[in-house]
Amino acid sequence: MAGAVERGGAMIVRMSPAADDRQREQIVHLLRERGYDVLALAGGGQPVIGLNGKPIEEDLPAWLSRQPGVEQVVKPGPAYTLAAREVRPAGTVVRVGQVTFGAGDPVVIAGPCAVEDRDQLLRTAEAVRQAGASMLRGGAFKPRTSPYSFQGLGEIGLELLAEAREATGLPVVTEVLDTEQVEVVAHYADMLQIGSRNMMNFALLRRVAATGKPVLLKRGFAATVDEWLLSAEYLLAGGNDQVVLCERGVRGFDTATRFTLDLNAVPLVRQLSHLPVIVDPSHGTGRRELVPPMSLAAIAAGAHGLIIEVHPEPERALVDGRQTITPETLADLVRRVRALTAVTADVLTGI
Repeated sequence: MAGAVERGGAMIVRMSPAADDRQREQIVHLLRERGYDVLALAGGGQPVIGLNGKPIEEDLPAWLSRQPGVEQVVKPGPAYTLAAREVRPAGTVVRVGQVTFGAGDPVVIAGPCAVEDRDQLLRTAEAVRQAGASMLRGGAFKPRTSPYSFQGLGEIGLELLAEAREATGLPVVTEVLDTEQVEVVAHYADMLQIGSRNMMNFALLRRVAATGKPVLLKRGFAATVDEWLLSAEYLLAGGNDQVVLCERGVRGFDTATRFTLDLNAVPLVRQLSHLPVIVDPSHGTGRRELVPPMSLAAIAAGAHGLIIEVHPEPERALVDGRQTITPETLADLVRRVRALTAVTADVLTGI
């Protein structure tokens, strides 16, 4: 060919919502015949086909545009090709059981920072259900700054989370710390969390993507928005588009709060990416009295949900008690989130 389009290694083919599987498979087959690396995503919204590798042939965009089922050919601007908003302008919907992120009301995830024992978890899970939250969180494996701090119950904690899910009907999200844990955590959990410290653990991201499970990707506490979205790109490039981003605060110079909760990131990420984004006001502030107001601020900024730490007796929590709220506070917060959502829905449309 005479030349190649700009940024010759990447292109997105957005399929029509009416395109059938045969048409998508035909496009993938034709592109692979021409020597391109191809990845098709269809799980969370409008089907898209991404290609990279060799330089894009000059005639390829026009040729693709004429194929049955193709709606538009997009040359991605940012380095995060698959995560970019122009790939799916209508946004991606992530499903965890009956819970949906990116469609409908904000999702509230709540539970203890760490699974401590059976009584603590089951009491908390039932309180979370009664408060009106949609999902249960709880750490079975805990990454701690000090090697002498409580590290979690491991697989016993996962078994307890599965028991709590059975008792309450709440889907479970829990953190996976390294590649060796992926299989066992995926066996028990409905959604896998990549924590702040592991946001750029690319081997872990690849392994988690391969499970096909929905993923909650927390922003690193020293990561830029671009770095965060590039980490999401690893998951998408691994064939998994069921990714929810989580803003959880970045490290600043002020020690009055544990981190600085960067709510700028919420509307910004909604403009830059099609992936849903939620907020963690517990880690973002480190102070339980700040959790309710910052939760409401997050929803007002356009967050698709919240993840909050709850314990029946926060002062006795083994991990992060200072930032943990009571079930009563959670119930009041869920009520206020619903009320705020009702009055801001029209305002937030189009963010």
